[in-house]
Amino acid sequence: MPALSRLRRAVLTGALAVLPAAAVVALPASPAQASSPLRVHAEAQGKFIGTALATSPLANETAYRNIAATEFNQITAENAMKWDATESSPNQFNFSGADQIMAFAEQNGQQVHGHTLVWHNQTPNWVQSLSATEMRSAMQNHISRVAGRYASNPVLKSWDVVNEVFEENGSLRNSFWYQRLGESYIADAFRYAKAADPDAKLCINDYNVEGINAKSTAMYNLVRTLRAQNVPVDCVGFQSHLAIQYGFPNIQENMQRFADLGVEVRVTEIDVRMQMPRSSAKDATQATYYSNVVKACLAVSRCSGVTIWGFTDKHSWVPDTFSGEGAALIYDENYAKKASYTAVHDALAAGDPGDPDDTEDPSRPGTPAASAITSSGATLTWTASTDNVRVTGYDVYRGTTKLASTTTNSATLTGLTPETAYTVHVVARDAAGNTSAASETTTFTTLEGPGTGTGCTAAYRTVNSWQGGFQGEVKITCAEPVTSWRTTLTFPSTVTISQNWSSVRSGSGGAHTFTNAAWNGTIGAGGSTTFGFIGSWNGSGTPPTPVIS
Repeated sequence: MPALSRLRRAVLTGALAVLPAAAVVALPASPAQASSPLRVHAEAQGKFIGTALATSPLANETAYRNIAATEFNQITAENAMKWDATESSPNQFNFSGADQIMAFAEQNGQQVHGHTLVWHNQTPNWVQSLSATEMRSAMQNHISRVAGRYASNPVLKSWDVVNEVFEENGSLRNSFWYQRLGESYIADAFRYAKAADPDAKLCINDYNVEGINAKSTAMYNLVRTLRAQNVPVDCVGFQSHLAIQYGFPNIQENMQRFADLGVEVRVTEIDVRMQMPRSSAKDATQATYYSNVVKACLAVSRCSGVTIWGFTDKHSWVPDTFSGEGAALIYDENYAKKASYTAVHDALAAGDPGDPDDTEDPSRPGTPAASAITSSGATLTWTASTDNVRVTGYDVYRGTTKLASTTTNSATLTGLTPETAYTVHVVARDAAGNTSAASETTTFTTLEGPGTGTGCTAAYRTVNSWQGGFQGEVKITCAEPVTSWRTTLTFPSTVTISQNWSSVRSGSGGAHTFTNAAWNGTIGAGGSTTFGFIGSWNGSGTPPTPVIS
């Protein structure tokens, strides 16, 4: 496959690179037709819709090739770019499968996401047996050769540089990489990848980080730390291997907090499995999950797109991995579209993304005025912005944290913390994604609030524990509706809390007061919400149980 110049790569933007005449798919100048393929609707929204491809059916099944080419504008190699496929023996490289994926993408106007450079799985034994010095050298050489091979090709847009570096409790995975090299291997891998391909987006990728939990909070803290050290982490991948029996994660809020760090976010490997056999009810739930994920990505401006881990149940990894489960993808084993396909299609097709040639920013909104201030909320109003086409909405921020989004020049804030000063500003946006300068700020202070909430109770449980640490969870249940909540956990002085999520924590010593986060203060009658944290203590056995007040 001929290498393409860096100048050519720099000129080409978006999902479409260089297309053969027979394969040209133009970006629509107006909203896509309702019956268009997924990729047309995704491109109209400024996003990608991707799939992971396996080389055998790509070579041998016409239906597989046709759907992959027609429906998706991004592809990921399911296995062909991993270490065991590209360098099974020291310094002996095989790019046949990876080149097959790249050629298919070039032929069909698709971008490629490289997967994956450094992982604890599918890495040959010879790597795992190296000394620390040898292992670091092997990692640098592997990244240089694999990422460097496609550095001049504009089709290759991004890489998963490191994959699955965390345990479920938020600690770093005790992999052979970590055992030999310590935490530094992560930053080193990103620096090596940047040297190999300066133009590619460089991502960290993991599973069970879709919602706000101990693992995703550890990922958040790592990304924030690495970027503060000028490590070139450009994006965060949420694998999103979901199951309908486990509930849907709060993915949009989690995406937004990562996006607020300045990184791109993306869904990298979504599938939604179910306990077999299939039923129409299960299919409907699965479709809702897929739709919710796509809509979450559309709602977060820094979310670049969604990749489905395969597309047909005929070639899914799920049945071989999760006993009694399957039917996780948007086409069945006979390549028939399922309800989940329609859900993805309709989520992408909804709305008018506006004129892609519009580059004019809306005018600056007026200074917001606060009224109707309570212990947990306030109403803001401001003078509306103007735009050469139209203003489609406003976002209200406290610093870099988004508190609310609205389509009018007023917003009702909920879930605020009692007795807290809030300095806020407003940013307008238009249909093309242009944003205004921030308004002047306004400061208001919420009123004193109740305790946990009228008619509310708090129940604690230890989710899991390990030597010297544990994960705790508190469930707030309310008999009457509330708009804010607060509870205090008092531990022995030997306990410290290092991370928390879905809550705001204050206090010192053994007493820790938790109040609601911006998105979970409102609880209906009979409703509940949960928050969690990571604790450490110097004892052994069962972790201490707090006193709740």
